[in-house]
Amino acid sequence: MYTLFLLLISFLIAVIIMPLFIWISKRYGFVDYPNFRRVNKKPIPHLGGAAILITFITVLLISRPIEVEYKPLIIGGIIICLIGIIDDKFDLKPTIKFVGQLITIAIPISYGIVIDSITPFGIEIEFGIFSIPITVLWMVAIINAINIIDGLDGLATGVSIIALASIGFITILQDNIFVMMICVIMIGACSGFLVYNFHPAKIFLGDNGAMMLGYIISVVSLMGFKNITLISLFFPIIILAVPFIDMMFAMLRRYRNNVSMVKADRNHIHHRLQNMGYTHLESVVLIYFIAVLYSAGSIILYLSTVPGAVIITILLILTTMIIVESTNLLGDNKKPILNFFKRIVHKIIS
Repeated sequence: MYTLFLLLISFLIAVIIMPLFIWISKRYGFVDYPNFRRVNKKPIPHLGGAAILITFITVLLISRPIEVEYKPLIIGGIIICLIGIIDDKFDLKPTIKFVGQLITIAIPISYGIVIDSITPFGIEIEFGIFSIPITVLWMVAIINAINIIDGLDGLATGVSIIALASIGFITILQDNIFVMMICVIMIGACSGFLVYNFHPAKIFLGDNGAMMLGYIISVVSLMGFKNITLISLFFPIIILAVPFIDMMFAMLRRYRNNVSMVKADRNHIHHRLQNMGYTHLESVVLIYFIAVLYSAGSIILYLSTVPGAVIITILLILTTMIIVESTNLLGDNKKPILNFFKRIVHKIIS
């Protein structure tokens, strides 16, 4: 019942304060203007992340957590949200934004939230001096993965809700009530925001929201899987497979085309779906569905034995390749997996 209360109160606070942030955004010029890679046809307020963060902090403090780990969530969340607000207003250079991310990531690391070891097949492997670089790489990847996929109304928010729900469910199985509570509060805050962010959106996350969500999810994932095994190390990656796939293949595509890694384009998975004829809403719902499938796969993987884990992993890799080929994320129109299945189907029916 208490969990349901936290979910409901965070949802209601977000719903109530969102119109205020829409007004503040318009009043002080925090709006997203249409351009060549934007889908909005008119200026849209983009202080949604700040509203989500205020809701999250308020309800988190109401819950009166005992664990000290809530402090880096609040401190780091505020810092990265402020960096995002400045970026949304003045369009910071990627290098400056990256430095800001590193400063923020230093906060949970200072509280001891790091990937310091893994235990594959019962054998503990200590990372030693490499634990901090691995943690930094991990968190930077998640922060930017969420930021990259924030291209359609409700997309990044919905994917984040699905990811948080998956992490929360696994932490229930681990009896990690503190992390589960954090996930529930964030789900409520994001759901309240989604009321205004779903197509047609009245307010956007902005970089302040996308980076903040990525930061919270990255920290929560580390807190939720402290006793990391070789398999559990990949749970957040599987749960966030859609933004990770989009980010990795965007980087590979830009490298092959000799284009800057930070250069914006209209070749992300949501753009590809729209090019294939899907509407704005259909593209978002389809990506939600794919995200749910990956999240379900991560939960099944968690509950599986080693042989089952191998089977699930193979299926997830195969699914990933089908998605990449179907949407032509690499931009080379090569479809070996799809052509292979096409030949099999042709032989069966002929």
